[in-house]
Amino acid sequence: MKKINYIIPGIISLLLLMGGLFIGCKKENTLVVAPSQAHFVGNRNQSYSITSATAAPYKITVGTTDVSSSDRSVTFKIVSSTGAVAGTHYTLSGVSGSTVVIPAGKATADITVQGIFAPYNGTGRKDSLMFVLSSPSIDPAKFSDTVKLLLRGPCFEGDVVLADFLGAYKNTVETLGSNPAYGPYTTTISAVNQLTPTTGTVTVTNIWDNGWSPITFTLDWTNPANRTATVVAQSAIGGSDAGDLSGSYAGQTVAVRPYAGNAGTFSWCGSTLTLRMQLGVTGVGFFGALYTVNMAR
Repeated sequence: MKKINYIIPGIISLLLLMGGLFIGCKKENTLVVAPSQAHFVGNRNQSYSITSATAAPYKITVGTTDVSSSDRSVTFKIVSSTGAVAGTHYTLSGVSGSTVVIPAGKATADITVQGIFAPYNGTGRKDSLMFVLSSPSIDPAKFSDTVKLLLRGPCFEGDVVLADFLGAYKNTVETLGSNPAYGPYTTTISAVNQLTPTTGTVTVTNIWDNGWSPITFTLDWTNPANRTATVVAQSAIGGSDAGDLSGSYAGQTVAVRPYAGNAGTFSWCGSTLTLRMQLGVTGVGFFGALYTVNMAR
């Protein structure tokens, strides 16, 4: 028993010594404060449509990672790969030169871009403005230190996207010569096919609204100011009955071809097509009346 009593106090002393060591070791926590950084707010790629001479300005927002009790200046530069020039294609406000000020107590400020309508009106011009945060100022945050702004004018008929024509045209109205207009009824563009950068075809179903097979038209916007829609000639339209045109030809099929001097037209911006053609009887000939189909959504 004496031996046991001797060992226990020794263990206790060792534990007390170790405890003293732990108590005497202090871990120090140092708070690291991140430096202020400037960054853009919103998407890296943004777009601004200048649709009229009174178009509203566009705002590029600059922010900071913290709020300060004093005003802070953020510097930036603008690079245009398309040759846009300040004073000719756009103006800036809310800035002083290449500096925008974030007021005390605030975390954001705006660079206001006002597009100038004239160079974009009906020209199809598009410009790119790259806004880049720079020094000296608050350090730019690498996660969002650039914004690319696309400037463009109103919808331009030279920018045709054929796929946009697909779908139903519930307000289709047609005329044949001096006959009363028929409609509205529904036609549908069921297929499109790009031929060249400025031409393509559209396939239209339900023309005549009486079971005709689809008819194809070639669209050409090589000259955006003179867009044409030309029917692809067919000697016999499936499902047609020339008796609809004249009782003398009942049971025969209808033929279709372009009407000389009367090309159709279309508007990609307005989503409308005016299709003009000449109708006839397969293997017999063509009538003199102009057949016009006006398609609208």
